[in-house]
Parts: sequence; structure tokens; C-alpha cells
Amino acid sequence: MIYDFDVEIDRRGTDAVKYEELPIKYGRSDLMPMWIADMDFAVPPCITEAIAARTAHPVLGYTHPSDAFWGAITGWLGRRHGWSVGRDQIDYVPGVKKGLALCVCHFTRPGDKVVIQPPVYHSFRSVVEGTGRHAVDNPLIAGADGEYRMDFDGLERIIAEQSPRMLILCNPHNPIGRQWDAPTLERLAATCRRAGMILLSDEIYGDMCLPGAPRHIPTATVSPDAAEITVTLGAPSKTFNIPGLASAWTVIPNAELRRGFFDFLLAGEFDTPPLYAQVATRAAYEGGAEWLDQALAYIAANARHVADRLERELPAARAVIPEAGFGMWIQLGECAGSHDAMIQRLIERGRIALSDGVSFGPGGEGFVRLNIGTARATLDRGLDRIIDALRQ
Repeated sequence: MIYDFDVEIDRRGTDAVKYEELPIKYGRSDLMPMWIADMDFAVPPCITEAIAARTAHPVLGYTHPSDAFWGAITGWLGRRHGWSVGRDQIDYVPGVKKGLALCVCHFTRPGDKVVIQPPVYHSFRSVVEGTGRHAVDNPLIAGADGEYRMDFDGLERIIAEQSPRMLILCNPHNPIGRQWDAPTLERLAATCRRAGMILLSDEIYGDMCLPGAPRHIPTATVSPDAAEITVTLGAPSKTFNIPGLASAWTVIPNAELRRGFFDFLLAGEFDTPPLYAQVATRAAYEGGAEWLDQALAYIAANARHVADRLERELPAARAVIPEAGFGMWIQLGECAGSHDAMIQRLIERGRIALSDGVSFGPGGEGFVRLNIGTARATLDRGLDRIIDALRQ
């Protein structure tokens, strides 16, 4: 089946965050929203059909996740990533961000230090600080070519001086769109294990490596060190555009680590997937692969289109095509002289809402993240606004 991602879908009037939170985040509601990380594409028909079929039954009572539900997740991980996960190693969590908070609360104590690697998903910092822990920045090192690498010397200094309990990894990395290679992950796991740290790996974009880019490497699979200390979080939410259904999972190979955490989840029923999370997750993983392959090809073409247009029409900008995901990390600060001036011109002149690079922490100055998970015509209108706002 051929899916049409050129269809423009009007999401106003559906309580979509991208519209409803504009006045809160940007001070006005008349902006074109290309910020929050959900896509504008219609979900795979297999999901809506499965939800409709289940809704046809008149009772929506308590439900128990079936073996088929768990098998759909582990089967997907095996087929898509070559990762053999036993049923005993996996459990449900009610969303990746909620999973981050649950992991931080269980595996660390108030006052503990937790390392993050900015520029990175802003919720890493807010979850750590909001639960009474301390986020310690070990910023990524940006090369002249726009490539980023981890600062292992900086990490060793932090370990020696501050004795952190955990490092939160973004793999693939949001917002830069980097899929970390196996040697980097092996070194990170070895460093963390020597220091007695938990390695919490957010892999929500793991299914979204773009055509031609490196394949996703689950952190826990790269070495015995990684398997011993890694707690992985993943989800079908970004992959199939269903974040509103609150479905995610955690995999922990180490039996001792998972025993305590899974008991913690069970105690508060955090491990109980809601009815439609079960239905949609199973449908997505069992029937959504073809849709996803086509969506990723479309997103990759969108990324090339953005890079080409900016090179032609706004040459002071620098856009690196991501390896994974539908967020494009773009340096625009040189187009406006300063970060604040850039953001002001995008809002006031361009009337467009992008994710402010500063929200991702140190290293985000001068950058924005553009959501390219949308129809090409929509994307072009957004680019028109960016270029008109910043072109001298």
C-alpha cells in the first residue's frame, strides 16, 4: 500500500498542544506551530482500525495485557533492531518522560548528581531537578562540520569530582539527530560501570533512523558492561505518531536492577497499560512497518529539501541533515546577530513557533529545532516564514 504524506491535516480544534500552548510558550496564538515533537501525519490505518474494532464492544473495563501485547513489542525489537528481549526483561511505563521520572526516583536519591549531555531534550533537566536531584552538564563537543561527539574527558572529571549516580543518554540524540556508534556507546558504558553509575538510555527515536543513515544500536546490546547497567526506555509514540495514547516500555537485562524497579512499577500500577495503549501498540508493531518505512523516506526527503532551500535562500544558516527523527537542528543565530534577536524576528516577523535552542541547554545558543514531520507544502510555508524573517 502507498501512503500519502502530502495530505495536510488541520489539527486545530483537537486540543493539539502545538496550538493550545502557543499563548503560554510564545505569548501569542497567531503563530505557525512547528515546534513540539509530534508529526502531522495520519497514523497507520492498522491503528485506527484496531481502535475502532475494540470500541465496537460496549464495555471498556479493566484489561490485562495479553501475551500477544508483549510479543508484539519484543517481536518488533527483534525484527527491527536484532535485539532479543525476553518477556521477563520488559515492562510497561506510562510514557517515556514519565518513565524517566520513575527511573530517577527509583535508582537515585534526593541530592544525587545525574549527568546529562546538552544540548539535549529539555525534560532530562526538568525531571532531574524537579525530583530533587542535581543535573550536571557534560556538554557535547560540536565540530566545525556540525558533527557532535561526547566529551569523555569532561565525564571523567565529573565522576572524579562529583560522584554522580546516573547518566541519562539520548540514543538517538534529540535535538541533534545523531545515532551514536557502537564504539562510543561501549566506551560510555565502560566508563559508567567503573564509576558505579546507572546508564539510563532514552531510545524513543530508535525506530526513526532515516534511510541512508546508520542503523539504530540499542545501548544495552553493545557490551557486557552495557547490559549490566543500562535501563532502556522506548515507545511506539514518536514512531507511529501516537503520543496521546501514553504507551511506552522499559527493558532491563540485569535481573537485580529490574527486580526492584519492576516491583516499584507494580506497587503503583505504573506497569498497567490502558486499554487503547494496548490495542494501538500491538496494531502498530504488528502492522505498521510498511507505513513507517514510507514515513521515514518522506521525512528524509523533507530534510534534504530544508537543507537545499536554506543553502540557496539563507546561506548564513547551517542545517545538518539528521540521522534519526523528524526534528532538524538548524543554526540561525548568524542570520540575526544574536540569539535573542533571532527568536524575536522569527516570532514577530515570521510569525512562526520553533523550538528555541536555548531550551536544550548549553550549546543551544543560535539554534532552533524545526519539526519536519509534516506535509511538504506545510514545510515550505514554514520555510518561507523563516527565510522572510531572517533574510537581510
